[in-house]
Amino acid sequence: MPEGDTVLQTAKRLHAALADRVLTRCDLRVPRFATADLTGRTVLDVASRGKHLLTRIEGGLTLHSHLRMDGAWRIYAPGERWRGGPAHQIRAVLANAEHTAVGYRLPVLELLRTRDEEKAVGHLGPDLLGPDWNPDTALHNLLSDPSRPLGEALLDQRNLAGIGNIYKAELCFLARATPWLSIGDLAAPTIARLVTTARQLLEVNRDRPMRTTTGAAPRTTERLWVYGRTNRPCLRCGTPIRTADQDARPTYWCPRCQTGPTS
Repeated sequence: MPEGDTVLQTAKRLHAALADRVLTRCDLRVPRFATADLTGRTVLDVASRGKHLLTRIEGGLTLHSHLRMDGAWRIYAPGERWRGGPAHQIRAVLANAEHTAVGYRLPVLELLRTRDEEKAVGHLGPDLLGPDWNPDTALHNLLSDPSRPLGEALLDQRNLAGIGNIYKAELCFLARATPWLSIGDLAAPTIARLVTTARQLLEVNRDRPMRTTTGAAPRTTERLWVYGRTNRPCLRCGTPIRTADQDARPTYWCPRCQTGPTS
């Protein structure tokens, strides 16, 4: 599932494949930009901002994309078969002499002026993996609505950018609070530690192909505390992990280790 660390890794791969190279093919398969042709322009940079991707192109243009739940960018060598999904799921193709980047199932794809990037990402809170990271601002944002459930507050990218459903569940577990507990019911030091822990988790996983929050080896079955572990024993106390929907997404918690409401 694409979260801040996954999107950063995607940006790095795209940058390595496209930056400082001239586009020999550009195919944007969304109606609004279907006639846009960037062929002959040089890709300057590919960067992530929270869970957004910004591909900056010569001439003051930026291709903005977002992966959401199951979008992906795949990179292929010349002549290599594209394997990211059926052709009708392709939304973008950017190619140069050495690589072809193919965007599959991209729910957000738009071409905008680089000077207007803030229209796409200016609403975001501080990026957990970005140069603008500011824990004090993130803490202030989270506390701006004390009645809001913790899980919802963590997922709101306007508070802090980069947390998705996996990190939400894991952070709630580490805070010993259910995702439905009002954030204002947590002690101030607990919320401050939560912000610090969020940054630490994404930093630790920023270069790993498979994330871990427990410290266990990434390919083991114990790499996450609660996410995806429905009815399996809690790694801390042995109680079966429970799951329920929160804001139309599955969330996971331990009924013994975490306190607070369960819906």
